[in-house]
Amino acid sequence: GVMTSLAETFRIGQTARIPVIISHHKCSGIPNHGQSRNTLPFIEKARAEQPVALDCYPYVASSTVLDPARVAEASKTVIAWSTKRPEQAGKDLADIAKDLSLSIDDAIDALQPAGAIYFNMNEEDVRRILTFPATMIGSDGLPHDEFPHPRLWGTFPRVLGHYSRDVGLFSLEEAVRKMTSLTAAAFGIKDRGIIAEGSFADCVLFDARTVIDSATFENPSEPAAGIAQVFVNGKRVWENGTATGARPGRGLRRHSLSPLHFAA
Repeated sequence: GVMTSLAETFRIGQTARIPVIISHHKCSGIPNHGQSRNTLPFIEKARAEQPVALDCYPYVASSTVLDPARVAEASKTVIAWSTKRPEQAGKDLADIAKDLSLSIDDAIDALQPAGAIYFNMNEEDVRRILTFPATMIGSDGLPHDEFPHPRLWGTFPRVLGHYSRDVGLFSLEEAVRKMTSLTAAAFGIKDRGIIAEGSFADCVLFDARTVIDSATFENPSEPAAGIAQVFVNGKRVWENGTATGARPGRGLRRHSLSPLHFAA
């Protein structure tokens, strides 16, 4: 249903005369693998007719509440948290079912309410979507999960180190654009996402040779390597591998945009 979903999304945007953000574009579920060959040209066609933007995160696994339908479409499911059985966080659902002598469906019921990480995407689709020029990078991290998806700690350094430097999907400059100025422009956030006189000093000092994600599905809360300092509104918030304690962030409001912005 991914093509139908996109068509509905575009129709809503046109009818309501509002910009569309596809968040987060993926082709999840084994039957959908390879569908990005169809979705991306469809998105590009829509962008020529109305304001459309999209983002994605650089992993083949998604994360949300524990749902039997999602389990059925995934090659593997890892429990992120469980209210009834918190000790099961971080474990494979199949192993939990085996240990409890339950079927998969009964194990799901025994864990609810719960969250899960689903290995339900294809690497070729992820790379194709990441490379699409209009794709922004977003983490969709869930900081309150007991066993979070590694995207919370690893998304941006994974794009900089793995996909840009090591795999060569795009240049370092393009990787930075996808996670800074492109995002600020898509959401109408003024004077952010660029280094320029008069703009807010939100800067990351990193080593392009060594930056890489350290968070894994087994150890999801590991800080990335190669990041020396982080500044928010000109104040240093990260240095020498730890937070400084400064909290200079502020709430931001979206500014109005012309539809031509997205179509350009």
